This record gives sequence, structure tokens and C-alpha cells, in this order.
Amino acid sequence: MTGGAKGVLGVDIGGTKIAVGIVDRSGKILAQERTPMVANGTPEAAFDAVICAIDSLLSTSGQIEGIGICAPGPLDPTSGIVLNPPNLPCWRNFPLAEKVRAKYSVPVKVDNDANAGALAETLWGAAHGFRYVFYATIGTGIGTGIVFDGAIYHGKTGSAGEGGHVSIDYRGPVCGCGKRGCIEILAAGPAIGARARAKVAAEPLRGKTILDLAIGDVSSITSQHVGKAFDAGDSMAREVLEETVHLLTIWLGNIIDLLDPDVIVVGGGVAAMLRSFFEEIQRGLPDWCVNPRAAEIPLLMAHYGADAGIAGGAALCSTEPLKP
Repeated sequence: MTGGAKGVLGVDIGGTKIAVGIVDRSGKILAQERTPMVANGTPEAAFDAVICAIDSLLSTSGQIEGIGICAPGPLDPTSGIVLNPPNLPCWRNFPLAEKVRAKYSVPVKVDNDANAGALAETLWGAAHGFRYVFYATIGTGIGTGIVFDGAIYHGKTGSAGEGGHVSIDYRGPVCGCGKRGCIEILAAGPAIGARARAKVAAEPLRGKTILDLAIGDVSSITSQHVGKAFDAGDSMAREVLEETVHLLTIWLGNIIDLLDPDVIVVGGGVAAMLRSFFEEIQRGLPDWCVNPRAAEIPLLMAHYGADAGIAGGAALCSTEPLKP
């Protein structure tokens, strides 16, 4: 940034990395950096890693008007306190927003990545112009966010929007959250890999393409191998993904009947893998919805890919126009 121009700093904190970026008022990421996160040390060491990442970018990027942070949940978006995230054991009841605000003397907001991603897509991305937005990021897990009239819906305690832990099978496998049959345990990346491993083990000849990608080791098959095999025209990979699509269609039918969104936006690595099935999902929704117009709801790929956390963080501080 030059000439005294201002933007918002988006910070994406994960278990292994910190991504920081300057985002302008149109949602364009002007500059960004990635540095390692210290997740298993002291609270201070982890905080210092975040500050170092921010300072490194600010040293070359000029002034900012706010800092928005995507942090792993559970957290309190009102107070900006990180409560007890499993993949950041260094922080327990850590007042992240307060500490960052004290350091930089600018507005600071903290939320989870799915909520922030939903807001970024609404402000600048695929959901721009829509009032009732349901957003899902599908990868290693499934995170979701809800935006109504330009504002994240947090619910009474700040815990709303955990759509990845909506169960579609009360007798299904136990999810990491402790519930049975959550869509996350059934349709996220690890579930796709598990289904592929079972199929390849049962029919190794038919699963040869997937197995070859895994260098002959059934136990190492992942969703990425399935995606590559599907791109190569493999029938077993298609079968695995079609089963995943069926589960996601059931889940989205429930979401539509509950929220009646006017758009559904999906992002993440698994969503990109399933993009060619979007029309199939839309055609199947009427079988799983009371809503007679379910198939009319657009199902769109997210605008922000790997940079969703940076854009989402910035979006948290961008619901009002930036001052000139």
C-alpha cells in the first residue's frame, strides 16, 4: 500500500500457521504473508508469534484501520476471548482481542473462520447481493456460517452456525464432537478417504487407479487421491464422491427447510472436488425438502479459496465503510 492508503488487516490463525493480509474496501487482498504458529507452547509464545506476523506485514504495508482475526473455536465473538480450541492448546480463556487492541490501538474483532468466511463471501464474494446466506467450508472438517442482512447470526451464546454438527443419522459413527452421524463425520475429507479405503480393500483390481496414486498402500488413501482418480475418469472414485454428494444433499435439504436461504455458498478443498456435482445436488434437493422451491436456491462455489481466512478476518472489521 502506498500514498497513505488504508485497509483492514485480516489474520487467519491455525494450528500450524498464521496468515496475514491487507484487504482493501473492495475485498481485494493487497499483500499477504504466512508464518508458523506456536500452538503447543505458552500463551505468550503463541501471542508473540501472531504479533510478529502482523508486524512483519505492517512494516511494508502502511496504515490500517482495524484488525479482524479468524481464530479456532470455541471462542466468544463478543468479548474476543478464545476459550478452549482443541488445535490451539496454548490458549485457554485467552483475551485475544483485548491484547491485540492494546498493542495496535485500532478496532479488533475475533470470530471463527466459517463465520468470517460467510461474511467475506457476502460482502465481496459469491454471495454479494444476497440477504440470507448459508456458507459451508468443506475440507478436513465442515464449518458453516449464517449471514442475515449483512450480519453474522451468532445466536444467544455466540455458538450458532455449527451446521457441520447437524446429525443426519442418529445411529451413525461417532463424530469428534461426541454426537452420532454428524455430516462432518460422514462427508468431510477423512470420511471420503475412509470410504475409498474400504472399497479399494474389497475390490483392489477395480480400485487400481486410486491404489496406484497411494503408491500401493491402501491405508494411506486420502480424499486427495480420490479427487485425482475422479479427474482421471475412475469409476470407483466417482462412486465414492456420488455417495458423498447424496449425504450432502440430505444435509442441505435440512438446512434449507430450517433457514430458507436465498443462496448457499460452499468452499474448501472437498467442495472444489465436488464442484461438478453441484447441479446434481440441486436436482436432488426437492426429494429432501419440504420447501417446494428448494431447487431454485443457487449453490455457488466460494470466491475466496486458500485466502478465505484473510478475507474473512478483514470482513469482520468491514461491515461499515472504511473512513477515507
